[in-house]
Amino acid sequence: MGFKKFSNLIMIEQTLFALPFAYIGILFADGPKNKSLSIWIFATIALVAARTAGMSFNRVIDANIDAKNPRTKDRAIPKGEATKTEVLIIGIVSSLALVISSYLLNPLCFYLSFVAVFLLFTYSYFKRFSSSSHFYLGLVEAAAPIGGYLAVTGKFSIVPFILGSAILLWIAGLDIVYALLDKDFDKKENLHSLPSSYGEKKALRISIACYILSVGSMIATGLITGKSIPYWIAIASIAFVFTYQQIITRNRDLEPALKKFFKANMYVSPFLLIGTFIDVFF
Repeated sequence: MGFKKFSNLIMIEQTLFALPFAYIGILFADGPKNKSLSIWIFATIALVAARTAGMSFNRVIDANIDAKNPRTKDRAIPKGEATKTEVLIIGIVSSLALVISSYLLNPLCFYLSFVAVFLLFTYSYFKRFSSSSHFYLGLVEAAAPIGGYLAVTGKFSIVPFILGSAILLWIAGLDIVYALLDKDFDKKENLHSLPSSYGEKKALRISIACYILSVGSMIATGLITGKSIPYWIAIASIAFVFTYQQIITRNRDLEPALKKFFKANMYVSPFLLIGTFIDVFF
């Protein structure tokens, strides 16, 4: 499998999008003061490995569903560009890389890496029986900032979990909107999502609530850790992006509106990372 096909298989741009999650966790734990480059390196490896494992498992588990869905029928396995066995091997190897890199961070991260692998593998099954799958995905993504924080401290505290809840709610709200694209298909295939189970209007209301609570969690984390002006500017910018996203989802022409929605979403994690970085370093 060539790099281009591999990149398309695991959607490498989403891995780059998720990397700031782990770095934010490190920054909140005063990672720079620790001055250990190994933490940044192994946290990066763990995040990349986790994303690769999660996407690989998803592609294998959902291969038959993807083949039926007009939106996903051109993915690697349905098109015959990769076999389930090949992609499963990538997922297993990536899971091992996650566990090993976590072991090299500290014992707590090592033990929790097995929980992470379980979440990555089971997420794809969740939508087969519950419309809360959006929140399960959010939980998977929330592991990144929590893991980044624990990579530095090696012990639990309330801060990473409030920060993680901000990511969980944001990703859940995002995924609810994303599920609008497959609303009719999900109904037909008896797959569960909030749009297919409760309708578009109710789903969008829940998405709004998720975004509001996400910003609230970001504010709470900033207050608890005594963040300064750069961080608050970042939160204000994120709130603006969230508001813009929710406004454009009301557009009757949904597909182009969602393209704008996801384009705007790419700014959220950089805003949060940059604001936190400036606050910690300067």
